[in-house]
Amino acid sequence: MEERADILIIGGGIVGLATAMTLARRTGAMVVVAEAENEIARHQTGHNSGVIHSGLYYKPGSLKAVNCTRGREELVAFCREHNVAHEICGKVVVAVDEDEVARLEALRQRGEANGLTGMTTLSAEALKEREPSIQARAALLVPQTGIVDFKQVADAYRRVFTGWGGVLRTGFRVASIQTGRDEIVAHADSGDVIRATYLINCGGLYSDRIASMAGVDPGLQIVPFRGEYYELRPERSSLIRHLVYPVPDPRFPFLGVHFTRMIHGGVEAGPNAVLALAREGYRWRDISVRDLLRMASYGGFRRMTGRYWRTGFGEMRRSLNKPAFVNALRRLMPELQDNDLMPGGSGVRAQAVLPDGSLADDFRIAEAPRMIHVLNAPSPAATASLSIGRDITSRAIQLFGLREIS
Repeated sequence: MEERADILIIGGGIVGLATAMTLARRTGAMVVVAEAENEIARHQTGHNSGVIHSGLYYKPGSLKAVNCTRGREELVAFCREHNVAHEICGKVVVAVDEDEVARLEALRQRGEANGLTGMTTLSAEALKEREPSIQARAALLVPQTGIVDFKQVADAYRRVFTGWGGVLRTGFRVASIQTGRDEIVAHADSGDVIRATYLINCGGLYSDRIASMAGVDPGLQIVPFRGEYYELRPERSSLIRHLVYPVPDPRFPFLGVHFTRMIHGGVEAGPNAVLALAREGYRWRDISVRDLLRMASYGGFRRMTGRYWRTGFGEMRRSLNKPAFVNALRRLMPELQDNDLMPGGSGVRAQAVLPDGSLADDFRIAEAPRMIHVLNAPSPAATASLSIGRDITSRAIQLFGLREIS
C-alpha cells in the first residue's frame, strides 16, 4: 500500500498526536501519523505515572519550564472540554533531613520563577495534618499538580485530529527513509510506503534512529531506563492523600521514588530508574542484543556508566530486591511494610545521552531541510504536549513555508 501526505509525523504517542492535531487545525495540510504499533500511545504515553506536572523542577527559561507551565493550563482546559477525567489534587515535596530543607527552599524559589503561585512551606506538624503517614522535617505544598490518564488524553487528541481530516496509520514500523529534492519516502517493514513533502519525527524511544535513517546526525543516543512500580494494597491506599515526592537529587533528571494517586483509583509507589536491556524493555527478560550492542559501542554510554555505576547498581538492587525498594519508600513513610505493596506496572523512559556521557536535561528539537526531529522529550512532555505541539507547528509553518488558515 502506498499513501501520499503533505506532512508525515512518525510516532503516535502524545507529542506526535498533539502536533498532528495542531498542524491539521492551523494549516489544513494533509497530515498522516505513522505509528509502529497497532494502537496509539503504547509506550511512554501509556506507561507513565499519569501526573499533571506543575513546572516546579525545571530551570527557568528552559523548554521544559516554559512548555510545562503553559501546557499544564492548556491540558486541564482540554480535559474539561473533552470530558477526560482528571483531578488537581496537589502534591507535597518532603525534606527528610536538614540538607534537604535548604534544597526545598531553593525549589520553592525555582517554582516561583516558573510562575507558580500559592505554594506553601509546611512544618513537620502541618505536614502531619495533611499526610499523617509521612515523616519529614518540612514540606512544600504545590497546589497545581494533578492526575490524569494520558492514554485517554492521547485518544482525545486522535479523535480531534481525525475529525480535522488527518489520517492515522497504525502498524507502520519504519524500516528506512529516503530523502530526495522534493519528497521524503518512508518504507515500513511490511512493505507499505508513505510519500510526503515534509517529515516530523516524534519517534520517542526510536527518535535517534529515525533521525539517522533520514540522514540527520542526532548528536546523542537514546538509552532506555525502566521505571518499575508497586501499588499500595487497596485497603492501605488511604495512607496517601496527595502526591508525595522526595526532594530530587539535582545530579539526575529522575525524581526519586514517590507515592502517586491514580485517576482511576489506587496509589502507585515508585518508580526506580534501572537501565533497560531493550528499548522496549519493560521486564528483565526483555532483552535485545541489537540494542545492547549499540549502547555498548556508544562512547557516551560508556562515559555515563563510568560516572554513575554506583547509582546504577543501587537501582538494580532495588529492582531485584523488594525489601530494598520498600526501604527507599520507608524514608518517606516509616510505617510501610512489605505486605502493604503489590507488584505494579512499569514504563520505559527514552533518555537522551550526550557524547560526553551527560544526560540531556531539556527537551531537544532539531531542524533540518524539510524535517523537524524531536530528539528528547521525557517528562514533563505529556503535561506539556499541547504547548510542544504548538511550538513544533509554529516551527513547521516557518521552516516548511506553510500557509496558516487559523
